[in-house]
Amino acid sequence: MPEFVNGLPLHALVVHAVVVLIPLAVLGAILIAVWPAARRRFGWLVVVAAGVGAALTPIATESGENLERRLPQNPLIETHQELGDRLIWFVLPLFVVVLALMLVHTAAARSTATWTNSALIVLAVLTIGAGVASGIHVYRVGDAGSRAVWDGTENLPAR
Repeated sequence: MPEFVNGLPLHALVVHAVVVLIPLAVLGAILIAVWPAARRRFGWLVVVAAGVGAALTPIATESGENLERRLPQNPLIETHQELGDRLIWFVLPLFVVVLALMLVHTAAARSTATWTNSALIVLAVLTIGAGVASGIHVYRVGDAGSRAVWDGTENLPAR
């Protein structure tokens, strides 16, 4: 994996996709969990957002570790890295439950089986839980990363 793209660290490029896609997937997941009309219209789009966000998370993590090796040791960066390493364990379950919700939703639309209603309720609750957990953790990772980059800049003299 390249460390730089056009002179910029790959991490800085990929991380922006992650911090956009995961919160969108979280909001979409909660929306489709509680509103069947939104599920019909946007459900598969939420699956794609969660899937792409989950796929980009290890790339962001690996590129961040590559970047960290080039920087002086910094406890703020270490905190960011530790939180970032755990992000996949939040976004992967989000992707799985959103995908399962949409698969059961699709099955329910095609059959009259009564088990699908119970499964939809259970999956909706799991989707909300995974969404909230992912949203909180991606915030924590992003906050730690922004502090690692920007902490102390308010004390710099203005030009």
